[in-house]
Amino acid sequence: MAARFLVVPQWQGSGSDRAMRLVEGAEAILADLPAAATERVEVPLEAGDHEGTGIHRWSSIRLVRERLGRALAEHESDRDDPVIVVGGDCGVEYASIDALAARARPVLLWADAHADLNSPETSPSGAFHGMVLRALLDDGIVAPEDVLLLGVRDLDDAEAEAIERFGLRRVAADEVADAVAERAGDGADALLYLHVDLDVLDPGVFAGVGFPAPFGLQLGELCDALRAARAALPLGGAGLCEYAPPEGARDEEAGDDSAAILRIIGAFTR
Repeated sequence: MAARFLVVPQWQGSGSDRAMRLVEGAEAILADLPAAATERVEVPLEAGDHEGTGIHRWSSIRLVRERLGRALAEHESDRDDPVIVVGGDCGVEYASIDALAARARPVLLWADAHADLNSPETSPSGAFHGMVLRALLDDGIVAPEDVLLLGVRDLDDAEAEAIERFGLRRVAADEVADAVAERAGDGADALLYLHVDLDVLDPGVFAGVGFPAPFGLQLGELCDALRAARAALPLGGAGLCEYAPPEGARDEEAGDDSAAILRIIGAFTR
């Protein structure tokens, strides 16, 4: 399957003290992608202002959302080639999933150590990357019954309550195929969206993230689950987020990170 790539080195949505490393992570992934099929979405240099929203750096996040939305619209005619958005922080996924929802019913596999279900009122950090799935649900962009949580394990009380209230389904890697097939129904109006925050992986497998959480997935488990989801429902889009390479990483560590990321991208497309 051919794919197009949009690289969005947004850091303003992150609450990590390594947030600026997300820029370097996105640029490192960019260097490994096919140049002819890849476009970089420019991100403001400034942190931005909350604009009274309760979301830190909101003005810059809003501007990136608008730019990414325009870039996605330009690829609308290439529906046979799904767009893979590479962050930056998870906040970029709002524009990606919103664009898919404009033409289909998104079935969302959310592969992430975190549910990202806080609101501005409940967030302990004010960081949008911890609110993006909640915003998608609150804005009616994705239906709760069409969200499948894979690898989610690091929750605060407000997020645990939101999972219960929305009735979101948590799935194991070997349950993904059946769960996606159930949501697909006859498939007439549904397309799959694959969200991968790299912290879904166990830190022993992949440590280059801002918020590592123990007891995550193995790389093979994740890739098998992504392929199983694609076999159950056509892919409408995907996102890969939150690569924050450690400062001073050795060449072999960077090479291991790159190999893991390319395996995930391969699971999106092959």
